[in-house]
Amino acid sequence: MSEPASISAGIADRYATAVFEISKDSGQLDTLKAEVDALEAALAESADLQDLINSPIYTRDQQDAAIEAIGKSMGLSATMIHTLGLMAQKRRLFILPALLRALSAMIAEAKGEVTADVTSATELSQEQQAKLADALAAKTGKTVKLNIAVDETLIGGMIVKLGSRMVDTSIRSQLASLQNSMKEVG
Repeated sequence: MSEPASISAGIADRYATAVFEISKDSGQLDTLKAEVDALEAALAESADLQDLINSPIYTRDQQDAAIEAIGKSMGLSATMIHTLGLMAQKRRLFILPALLRALSAMIAEAKGEVTADVTSATELSQEQQAKLADALAAKTGKTVKLNIAVDETLIGGMIVKLGSRMVDTSIRSQLASLQNSMKEVG
């Protein structure tokens, strides 16, 4: 991670910790999870919101007023609205995506959940997803949420990343391994 990115992540983590602790102490983790999901969806769907949090042409007051209006229209809690307003006043709205990722991780950890990133060559059926989640849950002892992506260049199989572990059963990696071993022989 580059130095500016790590500084931004550190700032986001501090805001996330504060919001998380306030929500946890008031028993509002489910509400916080819903707000994080809603904000992630809004960021993904709205180019205007992305522009608002990233563009330097907006003044602090413009960002603060806009983010407060957005928060109220989305029905966000006072804690989240005040946090976003503080971030706007400090010219730190650009860390909103990192804040949301940090909050998601904290909420998942508090609920005993882990997220597995799964990349498969073809779309997985609901049954396959359920079996994979169950197998990973049995291995970790925690509830597993799957982040699924499709990459047709894998040819077949899948790559599963869970924390610091990675299992690559793709045909592409097996062919690359075979190619390397054939180079060594010849």
